[in-house]
Amino acid sequence: MSKNWLITGTSTGIGRTMVEKLLRRGDYVAATLRKEGALDDLKAEFSHNLVTLTMDLTDVHAIKNSVSTAFSRLGRIDVAVSNAGYALFGAGEEVSNEQIERQISTNLTGSIQFIRALLPHMRAQGRGRIVQVSSEGGQVAYPNFSIYHATKWGIEGFIQAVSQEVAPFNIDFLIAEPGPTSTNFAAGIDHAEVLDAYELTPAGDVRRALNSGSFGSLSDVAKTVDAIIACADQKSPPLRLALGKSTYRNIHNALTERLDMLDRNKHLTISVDAL
Repeated sequence: MSKNWLITGTSTGIGRTMVEKLLRRGDYVAATLRKEGALDDLKAEFSHNLVTLTMDLTDVHAIKNSVSTAFSRLGRIDVAVSNAGYALFGAGEEVSNEQIERQISTNLTGSIQFIRALLPHMRAQGRGRIVQVSSEGGQVAYPNFSIYHATKWGIEGFIQAVSQEVAPFNIDFLIAEPGPTSTNFAAGIDHAEVLDAYELTPAGDVRRALNSGSFGSLSDVAKTVDAIIACADQKSPPLRLALGKSTYRNIHNALTERLDMLDRNKHLTISVDAL
């Protein structure tokens, strides 16, 4: 049986690849993008299965309208994928106020508002699944990605809470956490103005690694999308799905380190309880 999908950020990368794969297997897709025209080739080939909508994640009114239109045009949405976003690169002191505001408005507030817009419709239809494309950066952190990490850690915390709130309505979540992937993600990074003070710090090391192309091994975008779709097709998917060998290793190390830190300080942790 075919499924109906609503996917944001479909111009390129994971979003575009997902739209194409779902259409080719016979599903129906409502795809949002900031600029018209990016999916015209698919629209010509799959005119009956594809609905395209223009939407900017920083515009709450546009988000609500796009979500309502998608439900109206397709009748129901089985799976909604919150994929749109980008990265801000720079030490916490280097990034501008305007860059911080735009990053949070897009990645965090925009994703929250998209999910909020979905929930009334999914409650009304009695079920639904929401896939949030996060990042290994939702559980680990690297120098120069501080604001980006704030948005990814933030949306994961939001979803962990909301997933409990809406479980009685037969609505569930999947957080996909890919690492560096063979998309044009790097080309869309917003770079802060560099301060010389950070040249010989870990922030400088990461900047040089990113510029040289040695910052992490790349996962295959098609395989990444296949894994997300396969997990979203499961009857009961996990809340989180890490994607990529390096992602598994980095998240495993980060969680182990946090647990070790918790255990090392257990005596202080429990010492504050009222007797």
